[in-house]
Amino acid sequence: MPKIVDHEQYRKELLHKCFDLFAQKGYASITTRQIAKELGVSTGTLYYYFPRKEDMFEQLVEEMSQEYLQIFASELKDGQSRSERFEALANFAVKYEDRLMKETFMMVDFSQQQGIEAVRNNAVLARIRQRNKQAFADFFRIPDPALADFVMIQLMGLMLARMEDNDIPIFEQVTLLGKMLITYLEG
Repeated sequence: MPKIVDHEQYRKELLHKCFDLFAQKGYASITTRQIAKELGVSTGTLYYYFPRKEDMFEQLVEEMSQEYLQIFASELKDGQSRSERFEALANFAVKYEDRLMKETFMMVDFSQQQGIEAVRNNAVLARIRQRNKQAFADFFRIPDPALADFVMIQLMGLMLARMEDNDIPIFEQVTLLGKMLITYLEG
């Protein structure tokens, strides 16, 4: 009897398994052949699901982004104030710091390898950025898209700064960001 494969689930499993490979070795330093070997699958299997290494990377970033948004949304409660939502964001950032830092490193490495203009013009990454911006605006009831960008930029900057200085307190920085934004919006 032939084995029944849930192709979508298998594709997601492959993506999750390659996250650490991209994070540890970098996009530019690892080949599709090496990824297949590390995952214990044939290169043909990888090419079936991801015609190019860039497709694999883009889909990985998209999956991670959707997963983060779903996890964060599930931690929010109806009726929470902006301040409580920023506290939830701070807790989320602390809890997922390692993954967030790895994702930041991966994006920097990918940008170096592909080139800034290629990344800026990448339709998949642009769609992810837009979706994340809208989600942040919705989560924190931010009426101005530029402020949603500001929040995301500060979080990415915090992850980059923590790579250099582990003493920067995530919880304190995120709640401070929330206080500043709330003061701005209410002022």
